Amino acid sequence: MHIVLYQPEIPQNTGNIARTCAATGTTLHLVEPLGFSLSDKYLKRAGLDYWYLLDVKVHKDYSSLLSAIPDARTYYASTKAKQDYAHVTYRPDDILIFGPETRGLPEKLLAEKYDSTIRIPMLKDARSLNLSNAVAVVLYEALRQLGFPELQKNGILKQGSEQNADG
Repeated sequence: MHIVLYQPEIPQNTGNIARTCAATGTTLHLVEPLGFSLSDKYLKRAGLDYWYLLDVKVHKDYSSLLSAIPDARTYYASTKAKQDYAHVTYRPDDILIFGPETRGLPEKLLAEKYDSTIRIPMLKDARSLNLSNAVAVVLYEALRQLGFPELQKNGILKQGSEQNADG
């Protein structure tokens, strides 16, 4: 999977998302301009000690991102979308794109890609979820559909396994 942050603004959100990507083996793509430096202390603190697990790529613009991953399907997260994120059938190389915290993805881009936009259901008076929470919700649904490839499943018995009362 690929998570894309299009022009992210808040280093703590990007750091939290980086930690989620590191923990799941998901590539993180950042599309410039960024609202912070990659050496930002808040970015690093939010990612804690997971940076060595992270595959992060920085792209100078949106077209550079698409050139780097030419054959993947793209989904654009937006509160304006009609399609529920959980009703999409995800594939391992899909790209999940999230916009900047204060303004979301550009209207022009969403209009061009409307059939590929997804939303997280919420109350009508709620503006949006925090960006790092939104990424986690959508990413984990995609990974769940794929059977959590490569991820350790602590405490889950394999189908057909037996376990006695002593554990």
